[in-house]
Amino acid sequence: MRSIKALTGNQAVAYGVKLCRVEVIPNYPITPQTIIIEQLADFINDGDLDADFIPADSEHSAMSIAIGASATGVRTFTATASHGLALMHEMLYVPPQVRLPIVLANVNRSLGAGSGIWVEYNDSMAERDSGWMQVYVEDNQEVLDMLLQCYRIAEDPRAVLPIMICLDGFILSHTVERVEIPGQEEVDNFLPKFKPLNFLDPKNPKSMNIAVSPAHSMEMRYQLDRLMENSRQVIKDVDKEFAKAFGRSYGGLIDTYRMKDAEIGLITIGTATSTGRVAVDELRAEGKKVGLIKLRFMRPFPHDELREATKGLKALGVFDRSISANRYGPVFTEVRNSLYGGGMPIIDHIAGIGGRDLTVAALREMFAVLEKRASGHKTKDCYWHGLRGQM
Repeated sequence: MRSIKALTGNQAVAYGVKLCRVEVIPNYPITPQTIIIEQLADFINDGDLDADFIPADSEHSAMSIAIGASATGVRTFTATASHGLALMHEMLYVPPQVRLPIVLANVNRSLGAGSGIWVEYNDSMAERDSGWMQVYVEDNQEVLDMLLQCYRIAEDPRAVLPIMICLDGFILSHTVERVEIPGQEEVDNFLPKFKPLNFLDPKNPKSMNIAVSPAHSMEMRYQLDRLMENSRQVIKDVDKEFAKAFGRSYGGLIDTYRMKDAEIGLITIGTATSTGRVAVDELRAEGKKVGLIKLRFMRPFPHDELREATKGLKALGVFDRSISANRYGPVFTEVRNSLYGGGMPIIDHIAGIGGRDLTVAALREMFAVLEKRASGHKTKDCYWHGLRGQM
């Protein structure tokens, strides 16, 4: 039976993990994800979740344990943030190549010297080429729903890849929202028991993650690239099946808002999308033909979907909540690569770094720049919004 609860994003992750009947949960705590694991520990202690909780001595160890558990053929979950994800870096490259469908929740926060505990995407963006699928969510309902979808996507025989669900630190992780929780029977029908593609079995000995000679390594990387390509259709199919089962659709790789007749578009990611919708509505009320594209997956990147969604636009903006220290943000460089040769002006908009407030006024600023460019006026290729003082 379905129920309605007021949940933080972290609690929504935990409820999703419980509904997915995860069997092994290794973890090392780090703000702002620790509440996920505390909630899961409560579920296990109260008998609501039959799972092995394994405290690790570091995030590197947590991912190592997850790899070992998944390799034995059990559904596995872990969570981290920021420096914890960075400490996992070495081990993150193992599950994709070995085809282990681990699900990882990363609660985004800043990384490195001058770091804080507030949201930006430099932690997860740095891992986008590790072979993990990556989805960025907008609200707490999507957090829970994507946990259910992530296991269906990751375990699909057409892909069998790990997936990272990324949610904004504090904006989602610690903020309470209304969330509909599906019934366990509904979820069991949507997400059947995990049937591993390959697993370690003493009765049928095999090796995993062995050293590979140059005679085979390139082919392995090619196969991984093809699997990521296959996952595009898996993501679309699972979203449609989820909509039939639960009545909510997220559009697959991207979602659009008021783009049908738009002349100017802005690509957003994460919680910025909700703020962007308000800005679009205000500008539409003023007679401006603007629209929004919600980028959901960084991997696989929605090249074809973006080309289709941006047809006919006079200018396109890209919101980045991270930097590459190379003039532009990572989302912008991916988008520009996808749309290369189309002739449409594309402008990068960097904002919200380190948890800086991202307001409707800032989003309207972005649209104002795009409107100027669409009218033929000269603009820069990259703008920073919300800086204190002129840099």
